[in-house]
Amino acid sequence: MARDIKIAVLFSGEGTNLENLIRHFHGKRFGEKTIGIVPITNRPEAGGIERAKRHGIDTIVIDHRDFPNRESFDGKLVETLRALAPDLVVMAGFMRILTPVFTSQIEAINLHPSLLPLFKGADAIRKSFESGMKVGGVTIHRVTQELDSGKILAQSCVSLENHDTLESFTHKIRQTEYRLLPETIRELLGICGW
Repeated sequence: MARDIKIAVLFSGEGTNLENLIRHFHGKRFGEKTIGIVPITNRPEAGGIERAKRHGIDTIVIDHRDFPNRESFDGKLVETLRALAPDLVVMAGFMRILTPVFTSQIEAINLHPSLLPLFKGADAIRKSFESGMKVGGVTIHRVTQELDSGKILAQSCVSLENHDTLESFTHKIRQTEYRLLPETIRELLGICGW
């Protein structure tokens, strides 16, 4: 019997990308395998917990404030992921800078709302919007010890028009995320023909 496909999704906030992945993948069949999304958050108040619950999915909560330092939190995260043994670990709005405790042991991909290597770190959409460039975009990359610097797996450009506001530009970035992340996951898991 074929083992099911498990995707761990790490998030910290509203979980709109988490919900998009749930809609795309959770409970769907690929051949003899069923795909399952396992949400994990570092914030017990994260809005994505309720989004997952609406789809009948419980979220694993590991509150980073319960740990004395980044390394001990990352150790618990590694322990949790090893027990789950997911086929893919996806960071979608996971607002933590990870230490080598995590990056040396877990292979993961990250969704970032800019055309890396430009505008690494937090507040990337605003930085991109205020840069004077006529394009922004979305990058999916491998997670490494250096922030937002791993191998780029996929990118998509978003035009910045003269009439765009930060709000309208953010909306375009989000819509691009909702398309590009599932496409990249399908490719990585070899379920492109579905």
